[in-house]
Amino acid sequence: MQYNDQMKNRLKRIEGQVRGVIGMMEQGKSCKEVVNQLTAIRTAVDRVIMYVVGENMEQCIREELAGKGSAEHVIQEAIELLMKSR
Repeated sequence: MQYNDQMKNRLKRIEGQVRGVIGMMEQGKSCKEVVNQLTAIRTAVDRVIMYVVGENMEQCIREELAGKGSAEHVIQEAIELLMKSR
């Protein structure tokens, strides 16, 4: 699978958010502020996971259909990946 720049950029933003939370902890910010930022990070990671799985599923389905195969097992694998990520 090709990981495009959009995926990588999303992860770089998340990396920056994580560094920001570490800074907040070092500054002694409130629990509420830290948890709010951690929740935002979790949401961003979930979105990247969905994006990666979706892109992969699209690519695999196209390959299956081009080879006159069934996309059913590709869809099932995508569902399993999503369930595993939770």
